[in-house]
Amino acid sequence: MLVLVAPGQGAQTPGFLTPWLELPGAADRVAGWSDAIGLDLAHYGTKADADEIRDTAVAQPLLVAAGLLAAAELTALPQVGRTAFGAVAGHSVGEITAAAYAGVLSDTDALSLVRTRGLAMAEAAATTATGMAAILGGQPDVVIAHLEKLGLTPANVNGAGQIVAAGTLEQIAALEAEKPEGSMKVVALKVAGAFHTHHMAPAVAGLEKAASALSPADPALKYVSNKDGQVVTTGADVVARLVGQVANPVRWDLCMETFAALGVTGIVELSPGGTLTGLAKRALKGVPSVALKTPDDLEKAAALVSEHAV
Repeated sequence: MLVLVAPGQGAQTPGFLTPWLELPGAADRVAGWSDAIGLDLAHYGTKADADEIRDTAVAQPLLVAAGLLAAAELTALPQVGRTAFGAVAGHSVGEITAAAYAGVLSDTDALSLVRTRGLAMAEAAATTATGMAAILGGQPDVVIAHLEKLGLTPANVNGAGQIVAAGTLEQIAALEAEKPEGSMKVVALKVAGAFHTHHMAPAVAGLEKAASALSPADPALKYVSNKDGQVVTTGADVVARLVGQVANPVRWDLCMETFAALGVTGIVELSPGGTLTGLAKRALKGVPSVALKTPDDLEKAAALVSEHAV
């Protein structure tokens, strides 16, 4: 079984959308999405610098748009098609991309929801100076106990020896000064707030209101949730989890455990790919994967599909 995954915030880099917009019809599609949400996605994906696309209100819609664009190009290939993948999941904001691919939301509704999400989380992040840092290595229980001692939250439990802590900048500095026993290093992340923690609680109400206007469909394929790694079978549950997830930890480790239990034989990561396939190579050893970084990677993904689709 093949799994399609979508990356989260932090995967974006300046100009990463440029080669995708050169594909036939892509620029028009992105222009339509930009008009619908009031954000010039093409500008931010081609001309904006790293600081501009670090802005949560920009980064989140940009990532979902890129993922949807890459998914459309991939599934348009004759050797792929929309039924090639047996399961789908996204990391953090990538869950909205996954929900659209699974048919829970239309592309326009997904982008409208993520625009609201980005703005609400940016506003929540502005109230207190917060951040995130990745801890590489160490036993998970030891790392998590150390974070709790410092008042930090294990916001992303990613598996493959990686946990991302979130909290105030002072708490992050304390972590950098005193890394957990057995860990190799602590790396501060270029994000604008302590996502997936209680610091994001103010964003939930606005997202709930936006979600209440949606008419989600049930997933057309297995949708694996960040909340607990479980397969979610109704559209209403998917959307409820999308809302609650902004203030609760991402359990990507459990998602990968579910992939394994489902019998994953290959993974394709949507643009801007690389982060999730990197984790999979360490946690799901022997499972082949392809990260869609540019359109040049589409044929490699199609070859993987042709070899492993059932």
